[in-house]
Amino acid sequence: MRLSPVILTVVIASLAYSTPPEMAFSRLLPAAPALAAAMWPVLPTVLLGTVCLFLMIGLSLVFPGLGTWWTAAGIIAVTVAAAYGSHVRLQRERTLIQVRLVAEAAQQVVLSPMPRRFGIVEIESLYLAAAAEARIGGDFYEVVDTPYGVRLLIGDVRGKGLPAVGAAAAIVNAFREAAYGEADIVDVARRLDASSTRYNAAFPPEGPMERFATALLVEIPHGGRRIDILNCGHPPPLLLNGGKLRVLEPATPSPLLSLADLIGDQYNVDTFDFAPGDLLLLYTDGIAEARAHDGEFFPLAAWMRRQPPTPPRELLTALHRDLLRYSRGRLDDDIAALAVRLCEP
Repeated sequence: MRLSPVILTVVIASLAYSTPPEMAFSRLLPAAPALAAAMWPVLPTVLLGTVCLFLMIGLSLVFPGLGTWWTAAGIIAVTVAAAYGSHVRLQRERTLIQVRLVAEAAQQVVLSPMPRRFGIVEIESLYLAAAAEARIGGDFYEVVDTPYGVRLLIGDVRGKGLPAVGAAAAIVNAFREAAYGEADIVDVARRLDASSTRYNAAFPPEGPMERFATALLVEIPHGGRRIDILNCGHPPPLLLNGGKLRVLEPATPSPLLSLADLIGDQYNVDTFDFAPGDLLLLYTDGIAEARAHDGEFFPLAAWMRRQPPTPPRELLTALHRDLLRYSRGRLDDDIAALAVRLCEP
């Protein structure tokens, strides 16, 4: 691809020399520097235009009456425009690189790398942003090992792309502090709500819609055997136990983050059995709502039920592959998932 402007120049010149002058293939020479502008820096583009100009002069010596000066003027004009276009393209590419570096820095703040194992708890993560240029969107997760057990957070800020990053960062940073300082995950949830509310007050969302977030808090005691889940309007996790799938629905949903002042702050914690070998999948709605070409949603529960006993990393690798295959690589929403397995002590 990088040599295509040179190949095009050689082909046009060869045709111009080997065909009758009436066919006037030489008039296509300005196309070569125009093509070079799309992939070459400024100087090589100008050099190619100069080569095309000398080729045109050489053709005029072999075939008088080709309209050399008109074609030469066209080559010069196109080369100048191509050089400018190449300059603008390079500037935009440098800007895009800087944007991606900033996005990657934001990703390190919101989704910091985490260990794959906390004692007897094995954890893997998956993140896919719908806005691929941004690398990160409104979905978030975090895992911390505290004196009260391993605590996990997964959630989804309304919206996607960079506008949702700030709200997600505020929630995740609040969780990192509260998870260590609060003995009760209900108090952790209240601190997340307060942080989200303060952020929204400082940086109001664009448009009439309020910015809120769903969230799921999970606590796994160091001894295992059970999990405590506080669900703030988030899709319920899936628990695979010996080939049997269980959807861990909350008995009473808790309020979404930033909405506790409107609908009350009555938080409820549900407790479920969690035995060694069990596989727990936490996910955001971008997974369950991924669509095929016919509009059908991804059958997550049925897919999970078919999975054999497998390590968390292999489960998320399979999920990633099958999601992209099902949606044909087109994601309408950000995607985040945590796979958790309890190992034998």
